[in-house]
Amino acid sequence: MKSEKEIVEEMQAVVEQMRLDDIEDNPDIIDETFECDCCGETKCLAGSIEYEGYRLCNDCVLVAETGFALGKIKSVTELINAIEDKNLERLVEFVKTEQSRENN
Repeated sequence: MKSEKEIVEEMQAVVEQMRLDDIEDNPDIIDETFECDCCGETKCLAGSIEYEGYRLCNDCVLVAETGFALGKIKSVTELINAIEDKNLERLVEFVKTEQSRENN
């Protein structure tokens, strides 16, 4: 059985190869961006994948595929919900920091 580290390294290689294949197939893809449905950032289309109606950037594809391989998540929706919770926490912290700055 593979270790978690081996699985992560394997997924990194696979996902990076997908990105390189997309660029090789269509060099113009480097200039094409979209808003990732998972992390919410504007990312390059190369290496992105659509799962369950959501388009994920190459970085989030790595997280998703690694999560699937390790049995940590069962669906992309699960991943998106977990990331949204983290983004929400960051937003709340940002708002609190800004409010305390204004009050001082």
